Amino acid sequence: MVEIKTPEQIAKMREAGLVVAAIHQATREAAVPGASTKDLDDVARKVIADHGAKSNFLGYGGFPATICTSVNDVVVHGIPDRETVLKDGDIISIDAGAIVDGWHGDAAFTVFVGEGHAPELFELSRVTEESMWAGIAAVRKGNRLIDISKAIEGYIRRQPRPASGKYGIIEDYGGHGIGSQMHMDPHLLNYVSKKRGKGPRLVPGFCIAIEPMVSLGTAKTHVLSDDWTVKTDDGTWSSHWEHSVALTEEGPLVLTAVDGGAAKLAEYGIQTAPDPLA
Repeated sequence: MVEIKTPEQIAKMREAGLVVAAIHQATREAAVPGASTKDLDDVARKVIADHGAKSNFLGYGGFPATICTSVNDVVVHGIPDRETVLKDGDIISIDAGAIVDGWHGDAAFTVFVGEGHAPELFELSRVTEESMWAGIAAVRKGNRLIDISKAIEGYIRRQPRPASGKYGIIEDYGGHGIGSQMHMDPHLLNYVSKKRGKGPRLVPGFCIAIEPMVSLGTAKTHVLSDDWTVKTDDGTWSSHWEHSVALTEEGPLVLTAVDGGAAKLAEYGIQTAPDPLA
């Protein structure tokens, strides 16, 4: 069952989304050489507390931290710790969430630490982020879930191949419904599978977290012995971008983007819905 939200509930999700955006801003600034991933988690905890929100990551399935910090070949669900210290040339994907009055926000981004990055890493992050926006642009009345998957995969497949030979669209993890829980139906693949149908039709009140994860090689991953950290099988580095999006009667609203997604969706000729908190 897909949970359809009222305008009032979407407004609460927008509040949670803006807390997530504040976490992103603070952790982006803190992701510098010499900082540990635990330092970033401490920054996120303070932002959540300062906003009077709650963490939806801490304790989720036993997860021991406030954010996920996934460095280099870690795709997703990296656990912050004191031992993982960032250095020049690293990339890190930070996944963060928050709860306001029982309603959830969830978003992720990739940031470059210091200097010394190969050009293909910048392109990897760009391709992953832009594929997310292509998927967001497909959130419109009358479309189906598969149209988001098509848009994400289609964008990635149209890009020039990297020096490593290909982009791997991670298969085992994808987007998800969001609302009164962080992870809800439907599950969103970042590629089109012949084994799946078209999925539900997109209607006002439909909310989805869109999160492509792309590597410079394989689409295959494995989980480490901590039961959380996900790495690529071939050791290639990866990027992860995510936003939570609501479809309203007036169009889409990117709940976790400060501007509601207005600037990027304008590139697609799409006007975002009015911000309920404006």
